[in-house]
Amino acid sequence: MRALAAGLVLAAATAAACGGGDRAGTVRLWAFGREGEVVRELVPELERRYPGLKVEVQQIPWTAAHEKLLTGFVGREMPDVAQLGNTWIPEMAALDAIEPLDERVAASTAVRRDDYYSGIWETNVLDGVLYGVPWYVDTRLVFYRSDLLAAAGVSEFPKSWSGWRAAMEAVKRKGGAGQFGILLPTNEWAQPVTLAVAAGAELLSGDGRHGAFRAPEFRRAAEFFLGLYHDGLAPPLSNSQVANLYQQMAAGEFAMYVTGPWNLGEFRRRLPASLQGSWTTAPLPAPDGLPWPGVSLAGGSSLVVFRSSKVKDAAWKVVEFLSEPATQKRFWALCGDLPARRSAWDEPALARDEKTASFRLQLEHVRATPKVPEWEQIAAKIWERLEPVARGAKGLDESLGALDADVDAILEKRRWLLDRKAGEAGK
Repeated sequence: MRALAAGLVLAAATAAACGGGDRAGTVRLWAFGREGEVVRELVPELERRYPGLKVEVQQIPWTAAHEKLLTGFVGREMPDVAQLGNTWIPEMAALDAIEPLDERVAASTAVRRDDYYSGIWETNVLDGVLYGVPWYVDTRLVFYRSDLLAAAGVSEFPKSWSGWRAAMEAVKRKGGAGQFGILLPTNEWAQPVTLAVAAGAELLSGDGRHGAFRAPEFRRAAEFFLGLYHDGLAPPLSNSQVANLYQQMAAGEFAMYVTGPWNLGEFRRRLPASLQGSWTTAPLPAPDGLPWPGVSLAGGSSLVVFRSSKVKDAAWKVVEFLSEPATQKRFWALCGDLPARRSAWDEPALARDEKTASFRLQLEHVRATPKVPEWEQIAAKIWERLEPVARGAKGLDESLGALDADVDAILEKRRWLLDRKAGEAGK
């Protein structure tokens, strides 16, 4: 479905207008997954504040969200406001589906640019134009069994890649067969890409025209990442081969796992009470020679206003309300999503949580994935090409060359459009 996105511009131009009449005072909000359920609990306070404003929330499963957005765009049945995963912003902007927000933010007393994590904010900026306001944030760092590291002689979580690897080796020596330093599922792209951005890899070159996976920075990260499998420090398992992550972590089969804040609640619920004092989190170690902490990926979801909305001023009121620190605190209390506003982190229950504190630090050191509509197609190719190397079936040089070729093919239409645009500008 994602590969069809560029063609939807033409399809939308010929589609019949199917509705969207004047709904003054009513704002349609699309929200996905658990957030779509929770945001309904915030609406009554918003409607009390603005008499006459009504907010209709449609909760959509994440598995159906992208297709819903694209079919809604073609059928001209878009909401007024929606939650978008940050990697979807470039696609919706390329379709000219979402409203630039710079002027509204500049005039707002509720949305303050300096109160947001800069790396997260930048995921919403394309060619100098702001298209979304961060709603909640996430990034990836290390969850680990502190007792297993201590038993292996590691008293402090390492801050460099070499120290990190040494800690995994110590855990492996102590535990022996069947125990690993870390779990890195082979069919996930985020872990190798996180290491790559920490090493300074650009991933794409030429303004997003070509893959840059044979560059030294990406290769450095890939060698570190793949070496963990080859040396028995990480099991070469896909997600489908991991029977139960939480039970296996409780059993000590692996001591570390790179994941995001959604697992804070899961670890508290699924690890036994006897281990609740034996796991914690840490910011990512940095490549040797670079400052700690290592850079991670900027994630989360943002709020956007659609160009097709006939109630943009009312829609912006919804964005402002959901962006207020007090609302963000309540949202965190309801669902556990980390606030996008720095000032919301002064909530006592959040501020004193040591496991969450690592995320607060890591969020100051994050970077966006390439801002191209084709990114998620590219991301899938990354793990597809690296997995055979992790399993010892292919060599790294061969796979990186194939990955660059895959990505160049995916970006063929982008190159054509950019070249055409440059040609027209030069006339």
